[in-house]
Amino acid sequence: MQNTKTRPFVVTVLIVLFIVGIAASLISIISLTFPGSFLEPVWKLNPRARGGFARIGGWSIVLMSVVFLTCLLTVIGLWRGLRWGYWLAVVVLIINLMADVINVVVGTDRRAVVGIPIVLLLLICLWRSKDRRYDVRNQRML
Repeated sequence: MQNTKTRPFVVTVLIVLFIVGIAASLISIISLTFPGSFLEPVWKLNPRARGGFARIGGWSIVLMSVVFLTCLLTVIGLWRGLRWGYWLAVVVLIINLMADVINVVVGTDRRAVVGIPIVLLLLICLWRSKDRRYDVRNQRML
C-alpha cells in the first residue's frame, strides 16, 4: 500500500474534494431517477439546481452520471499517482473555474464568486513541480 507521507497535501485535499463530488453526484442521480423518494429533502440545500434539472429532464441524469464518473476516475488517478489523474483533475478544476466566472459575470449565481479563489489556489498548488510530478507507484517524483 501507498505511504501517505509521500503524497503531496494538495493531492490529498483534491482526493477528498472529488470524493465529496462522487457522493453528491450519486445522491443527485438517485434522487433524479426516483423523484419524491426519501432523498427529496436534499434539494432544500439547492432548490434552484432541482428546478434546473427538472427543466432538462432525463438529460440531468446523464449529466450527473458524467460528473460522477469523472470524479470517480479523478480520485482513482490521483490516488494511484497517475499522470492522467493529475491532468483530469486540472481539466475539471479549469471547467469549474470557467463555470464560476460565467455564473458571476452573467449574474446567474453570485455566490459562485467564493469558488473562484479556491479553485485558483488549488490550480496554483497543483502546478508546483513537486505536486505535478508526484508518482505514487514508485513513491518518488517523476
